[in-house]
Formats: sequence, structure tokens, C-alpha cells
Amino acid sequence: MTTRTTTPRQDGFRMPGEFEPHAGCWMLWPCRSDNWRLGGKPAQQAFVEVAKAIAAFEPVTIGVSRSQYQNARYRVPDHIRVVELSSNDAWMRDVGPTFVTNDKDEIRGVDWQFNAWGGLKGGIYFPWDQDDLVAQKVIEIEKTDRYKAPFVLEGGAIHVDGQGTLITTEECLLNANRNPHLFKAQIEQYLKDYLNVEMIIWLGRGVYHDETDGHVDNLCCFIRPGSVALTWTDDTNDPQYKISVDAYERLQSATDARGRRLKVHKVHQPGPLYMSETESQGVDQIEGTLPRRSGDRLAASYVNFYIANGGVVMPFFDDPQDEVARSRLQALFPDRTVVGVPSREIVLGGGNIHCITQQMPKV
Repeated sequence: MTTRTTTPRQDGFRMPGEFEPHAGCWMLWPCRSDNWRLGGKPAQQAFVEVAKAIAAFEPVTIGVSRSQYQNARYRVPDHIRVVELSSNDAWMRDVGPTFVTNDKDEIRGVDWQFNAWGGLKGGIYFPWDQDDLVAQKVIEIEKTDRYKAPFVLEGGAIHVDGQGTLITTEECLLNANRNPHLFKAQIEQYLKDYLNVEMIIWLGRGVYHDETDGHVDNLCCFIRPGSVALTWTDDTNDPQYKISVDAYERLQSATDARGRRLKVHKVHQPGPLYMSETESQGVDQIEGTLPRRSGDRLAASYVNFYIANGGVVMPFFDDPQDEVARSRLQALFPDRTVVGVPSREIVLGGGNIHCITQQMPKV
């Protein structure tokens, strides 16, 4: 592994859209008892089901801490790779590398700085030192060169169309607990330099009560160039309504890097869903970790899906909207098989299927 002193833009590398071909998918193994209830056992089963669903379409690798390796290797089917890889938690989208490619069939990894979604000013846990090393380790395992980005960014904070356009939210990227020393224009320049994009579409806030400070991947994503899916509700009394309407209006008035108007496809949210007393009681309460309380609204969204080779793996919440949303996504992805995986146990921990996965592009 060589750490480059240049940027992907200088070297002609770009971040592909998630809908472009993959070499595989990376995940991590959940086991924090102060975030996942009952020692993480229900979450582990949910992660296994997600991994199995994705592995039907492309290779999957799961990084697991030393103490959990034997447990994971026993519970994960043999055709899914398990490697020993220390981390503080299991959000591979946010701690893993963002892979970039060029037109010469080369691939490299971008290693962002990570501070647990806000560091000591609103972050979700402490420490995060092992999480901050995950990207470098994955890049080494995959034998690619590395770019070390000079600012804090999580993979869930961005979506790209692979053709020069990026969407993100002001709530997250402009939050003072990420890069307080940078102005908006400087953040935009870093995004252009490290992802090789031309146009940045800023949405306002992310999904209501999303503890990541409004990651875009829970709210809106590219399903193909010129076309996005947006989480939606028709309930004007729901706090999510104004957020989604504002995002819809911004998207409708935007053009992408190639001058196209975006097609915006609304995907109705589940619920609203809330954490039960039983679910909250199963989590260890530790100072420095965001508490899990009974009655907390869950930031549940069907847009938090993973696009795989020939498939889409989406969250199910045991909610009446599950099949409606699956049918909606199936219509939006006519050439892929849309598979729903029960993932309430994942959203209890603060994210969902897209948050626990990271694609490696195929070259």
C-alpha cells in the first residue's frame, strides 16, 4: 500500500455510483453492549441476514474483533469471508474507505478522518481510535493505494451519481462538530478533490432524529444518474414532513453536473417507529455513549438500502409499509431483484443497511 500525496482528482480517479458494478461488499460485526441490546446478539443475527442477502449477488467480507471472531465465523455462512479487524463499532459505511477508480481499471481507497459523528461535541461514543484505523486496514487488505483526506467525513454523508454530481446535507457537513475550521467553499473543494465531482447539491436536514446529524443516505440517494429516491411522508403534523418537502423543492430546482433536471421518486417512510421499553432495557448505560431510551423515535427509512450487483437489499421493519416500499423500489429498479431483510435491530443501534455496508467497485 502506497499513501499518495496527490488527490484522486489530480490522478484522474472518481467515486463511482453505487449502482455501478461491484467487486464486493465490506461489513463489520456488532458487539458493543452499550449500543446493541442483549450484548449485540439480536443485531448480529440481523447483520448475518443482511450479509447473506447481499452475498446472493456479490462477495461479502465481514471484519470482526478478536474476541468475537470464533462466534462470527460460526454464525456466518462459509461463503462469506470473515477477517479479524478491530473496530469500535460496526458502521462500515462511515468508517470504511471510499473507493475510487479510473478509466485504466485501477482502484484506490480514500481514508477520511472519523470522529464518531461529532467528537467530544455531540459524538455518539468515545473512544473511536480503532474505527479511525478501519479504512487504512481495509485498503491494505485489498492491496490498493491510499489517499488520506485532510478532513472529517463519513461515507453515509454523501451520495454520488458517478458522473460528477454529489448530494449531501448542510445539517451534517456544515456541522461545527465535524470541521469547524473549514468554510462551506473549502468543504466543497475537498469533496471535488477527493471524489472528483463537479456539482454539489446541498439538501437541508436529514431524517428527523437521525443521530448522525442528518446523513443523506437515510434521506435521499441516487438510483441512477439523473434520478433519486427521497424518503417521504404525507403527514403534515410529522416533523419529517417539512424536512422532506424542503429536500424535494431543492432537488426539483437543482441540475446535475451534466445539466439534467433530477427525477425525484418519493418513498413513503415506515411508522413512525419508537424504541420500546424492552429494547431500551437491553442496552448497557455507559457514560460517554449516546443513551438508548424507551420512546425514542427511530430514524427509520426505506431509502437506507444497499444496491448490489443485480439486486437491492432494503430494510423491513415489520411495518404495513414494508411491502409497499418494496414494490415501489422494485419499480424503480426493474433490472434488479429487491430483497427485504428484517432490520429493526439495526435501526435500534442508530442506522440501517446502507450504514453497515461499503461497496468496493469492480474494475
